Amino acid sequence: MATPVKAVMKFDKKGLSNSELVAIYKALLKPRLIEEKMLILLRQGKISKWFSGYGQEAISVGTALAMDTNEYILPMHRNLGVFTTRGIPLSRLFTQFQGKMSGFTKGRDRSFHFGSNEHHIVGMISHLGPQMGIADGIALASNLKKENKATIVFTGDGGASEGDFHESINTAAVWDLPVIFAVENNQWGLSTPSNQQFRCKQFIDKAIGYGIEGVQIDGNNILEVYHKIVELSASIRENPRPILLECMTFRMRGHEEASGTKYYPEGLQDKWSIKDPIENYQNYLIGLGALTEADVEKFSKEIKKEIVDGLDIAYAEKKIIPNTEEEIKDLFFPFEFKVTKPASGKTSEKRLIDSISDGLRQSMQKYDDLIIMGQDIGKYGGVFKITEGFVEEFGEDRVRNTPLCEAAIVGTGLGLSIKGMKAVVEMQFSDFVTEGFNQIVNNLAKIHWRWGQKADVVIRMPTGAGVAAGPFHSRSTEAWFFNVPGLKIVYPSSPEDAKGLLAASIEEPNPVLSFEHKALYRSLKSQVPDDYYTLEIGKAKTIREGSEISIITYGMGVHWATKAVEELNIDADIVDLRTLAPLDVDVIYASAKKCGRVLVLHEDSLTGGIGGEISALINENCFESLDAPVMRCGSLDTPVPFEADLENNYLPVERFKEKLKALVKY
Repeated sequence: MATPVKAVMKFDKKGLSNSELVAIYKALLKPRLIEEKMLILLRQGKISKWFSGYGQEAISVGTALAMDTNEYILPMHRNLGVFTTRGIPLSRLFTQFQGKMSGFTKGRDRSFHFGSNEHHIVGMISHLGPQMGIADGIALASNLKKENKATIVFTGDGGASEGDFHESINTAAVWDLPVIFAVENNQWGLSTPSNQQFRCKQFIDKAIGYGIEGVQIDGNNILEVYHKIVELSASIRENPRPILLECMTFRMRGHEEASGTKYYPEGLQDKWSIKDPIENYQNYLIGLGALTEADVEKFSKEIKKEIVDGLDIAYAEKKIIPNTEEEIKDLFFPFEFKVTKPASGKTSEKRLIDSISDGLRQSMQKYDDLIIMGQDIGKYGGVFKITEGFVEEFGEDRVRNTPLCEAAIVGTGLGLSIKGMKAVVEMQFSDFVTEGFNQIVNNLAKIHWRWGQKADVVIRMPTGAGVAAGPFHSRSTEAWFFNVPGLKIVYPSSPEDAKGLLAASIEEPNPVLSFEHKALYRSLKSQVPDDYYTLEIGKAKTIREGSEISIITYGMGVHWATKAVEELNIDADIVDLRTLAPLDVDVIYASAKKCGRVLVLHEDSLTGGIGGEISALINENCFESLDAPVMRCGSLDTPVPFEADLENNYLPVERFKEKLKALVKY
């Protein structure tokens, strides 16, 4: 809904001196002049794309000036003024725009898709909304560290239709997080007008449903933006809570330059041009006597020279020469793992579930900055009781019950990591990870490769069938993530491995998905060290030596394979992968070459499963040592059925035995 447009803005300087007012003007002018230059460069083919913030500069600049410089801002692609006001050198911004090595993403991402901890900025990704959960995590860290800091995160009126908007605001409301959720209501989501995006009259009405404050301001009035954010940020530093701030404005140019504005009703841009934030503020200062026409010319000349100088530096930098080794190396934050052995030889019999709980508890004791989050994990102890007693030992600040909001909580985990903390997120069932999929595959997995930020987050994933839980609680989901560079995946099959790998995953400053088979939780026991210890991620284990056939498997497959070879009296190598990403190809190849016959087994559906990739790797690297085709065995290519006989038919246990016998005879 468009707000009434007035021909003249009213400015209230409050306690600001003339010199401060002029400093605000110069900060406001800079992104406008940069944009004018970028539009020229775009037409010349010297940059590939441009998302315009023309006419919206007051929001970005007013925000950056109002917030403390050590407080995080999470901008979007129309917030150039945040980056310039925070003092990022223009030469570095321009190399970022041109895809040069000294840009923030080393040419791997464009425009404002980057962050800078030095400048307390976390940029967006193209999927609108995920930045809001990250803001929750940054604000949560501020609360936990008693820093008395505010955080502000931007979204647009279009992006506010995303589920992340609801999840993140709701979580912030429940947890009293000091976040300003700033909606830049510029009336359009690409070509879609507001009346096709939402039916409420204004975004501040939404605040009522979350039980939080809603504030609406004229986003084109630089002083109104500045004073209001000074007021709100000061308030939430003292009394932490979220506030929904609606900034009324208008997008004068297209969503991006290629899309144009032909869909705008005739005359609409003319009406909003009267409210141009720079022209109005400039006229106000001249009328006040704080600024002269000569000053305007002088400041413009100085800024234009700064722009040209920055561009000269950017142009002078050579094009990137691709380095494959560097591209792969930058997937993960550098980390030198050292195995921690148990301090004593004391062991006790533990079920898989006990080992996981033990490893998690000892990690909480080891890392004071480790936060665990998930549905019902507090006093209830989680649906599987893994965190039972944790609240009593570590308190509700560190053992956090969450609303049903997988995306916001994964984002919160990443926000905690940006603030130097660790997070473990429990998916109640791995099937529910679909609700947090975007955060995992686009934020956690890519953030270090994009701009060097570590994602110190572990996601625990109760998984697997065999417990009569049906198609929404039994899916094997590991292959969904196996295809995503930047994630590590562990999948233990024994209590000893479960504890050591979970502890190692928490030590690891990179995103790790830890799969735990639900059917093994209470059915499997073994002697497990009582002390804290770790096992190296990326190392497979040959749990049975043989020469007749090599069985490559993991998780429940290890137990199916062990039982089958004993029942059929087959002399088999059984390789327990333990880690799916990265794969331990050395152990896989050694076993394949030794035996000459290979059967890859997994519980996941056969088509698209991890077994296909392992089979291809063995074929490419061990072909001359093979005496038979590499075979695969997995579950049916259907959802997981509920009824016991149907579920048994779905699982590959009997089909695996038949394939095993056939391959031995090949």
